[in-house]
Amino acid sequence: MGKVIIGIHGLGNKPKAKILEDWWWKAIAEGLRKNTKNKYRKPIFKLVYWADVLHEKPKDETNTNPDDPSFLEERYEPELFTTEIKDHSVRKKIIDVLLNKIDEIFLNDDYSLNFSALNDLIIENYFKDLEAYYSNDLNGKQQLVRKTLRNRLKTVLELHKKDDILLIAHSMGSIIAFDVLSLFASLVKINTFITIGSPLGLPVVVSKIANELQLKNREKQRLKTPASIINHWFNFSDLEDKVAFEYHLDNDFSGNSNGIKVRDFVVSNNYTSNGQHNPHKSYGYLRTPEFSKKIYNFLTEKPTTIYQIIWNHIRKFLLIGKSKRLLRKK
Repeated sequence: MGKVIIGIHGLGNKPKAKILEDWWWKAIAEGLRKNTKNKYRKPIFKLVYWADVLHEKPKDETNTNPDDPSFLEERYEPELFTTEIKDHSVRKKIIDVLLNKIDEIFLNDDYSLNFSALNDLIIENYFKDLEAYYSNDLNGKQQLVRKTLRNRLKTVLELHKKDDILLIAHSMGSIIAFDVLSLFASLVKINTFITIGSPLGLPVVVSKIANELQLKNREKQRLKTPASIINHWFNFSDLEDKVAFEYHLDNDFSGNSNGIKVRDFVVSNNYTSNGQHNPHKSYGYLRTPEFSKKIYNFLTEKPTTIYQIIWNHIRKFLLIGKSKRLLRKK
C-alpha cells in the first residue's frame, strides 16, 4: 500500500506509450523541482495509453521530416526560461459573461441539446477522437471504442485499489476518467482527481454524460462529483485553452456524498515548441506551480485509502486496548 499517480492522456495521436509515460513524469518532476524545491519520495507512476485504439501507428519521435504524417510536432521540452505570465483579467471577464449564457443557449432543462446538429458538426470537425468515443456504431461495432478506453483505465485502477491514488486526466482523458469513476464508483477509491485542459464543462459533453446517467432534470438532478473521490477534485485551465473554454466546472458539477466538490484553478500553461505556444498541451499543465503544489501535498500527506483507514482504526483500537491492560497492571 503506497502512493500511486495514474495519468490518462488526451485527444490526438501520440508517440509510443513508454515514451509518452516517460515525458509525462519528466514534466511533473520538472515542476516539482522548480516550484516546491522540497524532497519527496518518488511514487509509482503509470500512464493509461489509448491512442493506439484510434490511430494505426504512433507518432515517431525520431522522424525529422515535418511532411511525414508520423512526424511528431510537439514533444516534451523542459522550460528553458521563465515565461512572463500574461494578464488575462479582461479575457476572463468576457469568458465569464459568455459562460453565463452558453448553457442557457445550448442546454435544455432536460439536458437535451439545442442546435444539436451544430454541436455534432463541431465534434466531427475538431474532436475526431471524441466523435469515435460517443459513437454508438463505429465500423459496425457498437460502443466498442468507448468500452475499450474505459476498460484500460478500469484495469489500472483495479491493480492499485489498495493504494493511495492520485488520478490525472488531460483533455478527453478527463471524460473517460469521469465516466469510469461515475459508472463504476465501487471499483476503487480515489484520493485526488486532477483534471487539466478538460472539456467536461462543454454543453455537448454535459448532455452526453447526463444522458448516460439517465438524468432528465437540470434543476433537481445535477451532475455530481463521482462518489469514488474521497479527498479532492482539482481542475486546472488556461484561459487561452480552447478545449477547456468552459473552465468553471463548479457551475456544472455539485458535491458528492463525501462533500467533495470540484475546485477550479486558472493557470498559465507555458508550453512552447518550435516557437509555437500551445496552452492546451499536457506538459505545460503538468509543471505549473499550482499543479506542482497539489502533487507535492499528495506525496507528503498521510495515506488515506480505505484499507489504510481501516487499518489505522484497527491499530488505534489495539493500542487503546494495550494501554488499558497496562493501566490495570499498575
